[in-house]
Amino acid sequence: MSGLKKLSQRANKLLDRLEKFLPTEQPDPDWQAMHAFRWRRQSTAYSMGGYIQTIHHPHPITLEALHGIDEQKQRIDQNTRQFVQGFSANNVLLTGARGTGKSSLIKALLNRYANDGLRLIEVEKHHLVDLHDIVDKIYQRPERFILFCDDLSFESDEPGYKALKVVLDGSIATVSDNVLIYATSNRRHMVPELMRDNLDTKHLGDEVHPSETVEEKISLSERFGLWLSFYPFDQEHYLQIVAYWLTHYGVATMTPSVRTEALQWALLRGSRSGRVAWQFARDWAGRQKSSKASRHHS
Repeated sequence: MSGLKKLSQRANKLLDRLEKFLPTEQPDPDWQAMHAFRWRRQSTAYSMGGYIQTIHHPHPITLEALHGIDEQKQRIDQNTRQFVQGFSANNVLLTGARGTGKSSLIKALLNRYANDGLRLIEVEKHHLVDLHDIVDKIYQRPERFILFCDDLSFESDEPGYKALKVVLDGSIATVSDNVLIYATSNRRHMVPELMRDNLDTKHLGDEVHPSETVEEKISLSERFGLWLSFYPFDQEHYLQIVAYWLTHYGVATMTPSVRTEALQWALLRGSRSGRVAWQFARDWAGRQKSSKASRHHS
């Protein structure tokens, strides 16, 4: 018996050591109570897998808080409404200037349609190779899912680039009609465009035939059914956004001195974007409230 006992103890110790190399089993998300999620890769020395993690405090931004992008809002809102209602809709690519509301727009759509069954799963670029695994976990769910890929840019030989192309080619639509991909990028084609790529371009009469390399680089963006472009704001739009956020933070409306400070802030940042306007309003409102608090205590 003592020999069996020792053998059992050794087996238990071996199992304890093996458990350290196995991925921890994660509970299924509460799809009814929660609305925002992210895909997490879970790997050990001997296995690799992933799970859908709940985001307990998603960004509360609303569509009404986004200014200067009315046309883009209308088009993506219509597409998302169709999708939530169970009708056909397109994958969406949002490209253009930094800080103009591309990512915020997608988060705001979740807040508008979450009660109608919309759910959002954020997928990082280096996890795009897991897209099929993600879809397998949700394709039988009654909810409607947006896979959100933020700030995408690729080298053409990256695995995620090829995985996204395959999925956009129709494999998601074939497997599941409750999933769309919404992606943002500062580049229209998401892949660096190099001068040497154009050297093989052919001119036949009045026709221009791009090189195979150029064709390959634009092929990914062409797989998105809806393209939305975002541009830097002019001064008027920038100041309108500043005024909105100043009101949001409960401080004085736009005065000549505030206007001057807001323009100087944008000049120092080298950008008149919605993000810069929001950052200025936070700074200015915080300084005003701090100054009042200091006077009150003195």
